[in-house]
Amino acid sequence: MTVNTTVSPFCQGIQYFADSLPEFATYGTEPAIEAGQTAITSPSDPRAAYQTLLAADALRYLTLQITASKQSGHPGGFASIAEAIAALVMLGHKNILTEVGHHAPGFYSNMFLDRSLEDMGIQTVQQMRERFREMHGLLGHLSGQIPGLLNPAGPLGQGQHFAMAGAKLHPGILFPVTIGDGGLGEPYIMSSFGHFHTAFPHITNFLPILVWNGYSQEHHSMVSTKTNEAMIQYWEGNGFEEVILVNAKDFDDTNQPGDYVDSTQFSFKNRLEFVQELLAATHQAAQSALGGKLTVLIVKQLKGAGVHKRGAKSHNLYPGDNTEKDYIVSALQERALTPEGWQLVRTNFERSAGGPASSHVVTEQELPVPELGQLPLTEYPVKGDKKVATTAMGELIVHVGKTDPNFLLTNADGNAASGINNVNIGLKILHPTPDEDYFQGPQGQVYEPLSEDACAGLAAGLALFGVRTLWCSYESFAINGLPIWQTVTQAMAELRRPTPSTITLFTAGALEQGRNGWTHQRPEIENYFAAMMRNGNIFPLFPCDANSIQVCYEWALGTKNKGITITASKSPLPVRTTLDQTRQALQDGGIILHETEGKQKVVFAVIGDMPLIPTFEAALELEDEGIGVRIVSVINPRRLYRPTDVAWETCTEKDSHFLDDAGFDRLFAGDALIGITGGASALLEPVMLRSTCKRDTFAWKRGETASSAGEIMAYNGLRAENLAKRAEELLGR
Repeated sequence: MTVNTTVSPFCQGIQYFADSLPEFATYGTEPAIEAGQTAITSPSDPRAAYQTLLAADALRYLTLQITASKQSGHPGGFASIAEAIAALVMLGHKNILTEVGHHAPGFYSNMFLDRSLEDMGIQTVQQMRERFREMHGLLGHLSGQIPGLLNPAGPLGQGQHFAMAGAKLHPGILFPVTIGDGGLGEPYIMSSFGHFHTAFPHITNFLPILVWNGYSQEHHSMVSTKTNEAMIQYWEGNGFEEVILVNAKDFDDTNQPGDYVDSTQFSFKNRLEFVQELLAATHQAAQSALGGKLTVLIVKQLKGAGVHKRGAKSHNLYPGDNTEKDYIVSALQERALTPEGWQLVRTNFERSAGGPASSHVVTEQELPVPELGQLPLTEYPVKGDKKVATTAMGELIVHVGKTDPNFLLTNADGNAASGINNVNIGLKILHPTPDEDYFQGPQGQVYEPLSEDACAGLAAGLALFGVRTLWCSYESFAINGLPIWQTVTQAMAELRRPTPSTITLFTAGALEQGRNGWTHQRPEIENYFAAMMRNGNIFPLFPCDANSIQVCYEWALGTKNKGITITASKSPLPVRTTLDQTRQALQDGGIILHETEGKQKVVFAVIGDMPLIPTFEAALELEDEGIGVRIVSVINPRRLYRPTDVAWETCTEKDSHFLDDAGFDRLFAGDALIGITGGASALLEPVMLRSTCKRDTFAWKRGETASSAGEIMAYNGLRAENLAKRAEELLGR
């Protein structure tokens, strides 16, 4: 081993170089991806297999060295799939996604080799080492700001949604997605594949690649005991027509124990045979997926292959695991390439797919969306007949779907149950069985898996990839889909391009679900949004009536890179505002619905539509006592924070508008303030932070079975007499 200083500039920071590489004179003198080409000529070319092997070792080397540079990060999982990633690149496929956030350093290495990271000022290995796991650098898990990478990755069971979204929007392009065998234990992966394939049987240009390495994060994976035959049957039983398994064990000439082995320990001849087989299998899988078959590629190789440790012990580096540690030095030296080898790998990766992923993958450009034209808003008369807010919004949803063919609405619990059966009628439920009685057919735009994860995942994934979607859910159940929605909204906050906001409609809140008991009463979800508001791009909206909800959706459709939740009831409720009043409320945070004068002034800050009912009743009691009352409907609470409360400056699509002090006082100044919500009190935080008068909150406490919204509100203390009594106490009466 020597340290060579006369190498290509990008190699600055590489600690170890090999003196020579076996068979380099035979297979390494010219790049396998020829000048002017975007992929190797043939997967059976020995030169292509040889250079794929070098690329896999280069990926392993970089992955281990950058993680060891920070004594932190995850090299082991990616190491077991390095050959497959190299094969994809050599075959010209760069729209590669992952379900495994722990593979991040390997994906960064891939983007470094094809020069994508130069877009963020990383030109050398040394710079990559310095900026790994640093702010404004290469985060520990994939995010929305890394050039050339298509999806964020953190919680397990998410990556397939992005692959399916890409496949739906870009026919003819392959979207491979690596899936860890630790993550395969999540039920979401297979169920989401299954529903998507039933709904879109002709979309097969996504390719799950199972990283079957026998271990999860800290122990054996739960699928490590399956036989090869059982694993194949598992995927076939879930609808996959083509299951291709490449097992490193079949090429082992070193008598490694166990079912999972490390190909880097084979003789060089057998290493090359393994890579040749995997290259051919990857090509076969890609062609099968692109050719109309639901396909999976399974690569069975020991976790940690070719790095510092094996099995679960290879998963993570800890303090002390630095580049001077003997077992890390040894692993780096074993994977080291010559300077010529590094340049050969760099040239192939540069040429693959026509250039760096940062300028070629589908998420690097904004996807054009059709103009929606004038939305068919209906302005209902204030104090006229009661209207169902969600049904009013449904008419707008139908217009969006009919205008934008890529639009998709997802809902696990049924649109009719949320008061938007008009959407089913107008856009049809996506189902292979046509049935007019149920408004369903194979061309529908309403996607209804019974998994909130699948609903949220595809809707949020499609929005991230550039199209309009709407995820609808009962408030009670949405919590099951929020992890991926949160992942996407964080990615959107730092995304390097504009994309339509990911919008939700949450209905059937706790106050409407009394008869179902506490199983349908989970308003604590609103604490989730209250915390996320400080991100800078999250806007929970609470329209107060059927006019208000239309304007909220109109506004949401015009935004970019935001996460917008609309929470509304499906019950007929009074119309209290005009369209223009909600437009103003979206700017100011709230709107005054009612105001009277008296000896003293009580202000009610109300989030939601149903809690307005006891509030207006309480106002009558107070006014009978000569007390003035102001009722403010808080529609856009994020506007009510102070600018310093929110990380808006760090968002790609900045929204710096917050209600100033004079505007806040106009809405909320008085002798006493009571915040009221049928959900979590945390959403009232912006009001309570800024108010200087005596104040209190009334909010959800716990669920119970009840026969009406009024009864469940009373159970939680949201009664008119309680509100009036507390107001008088705050006033000192």
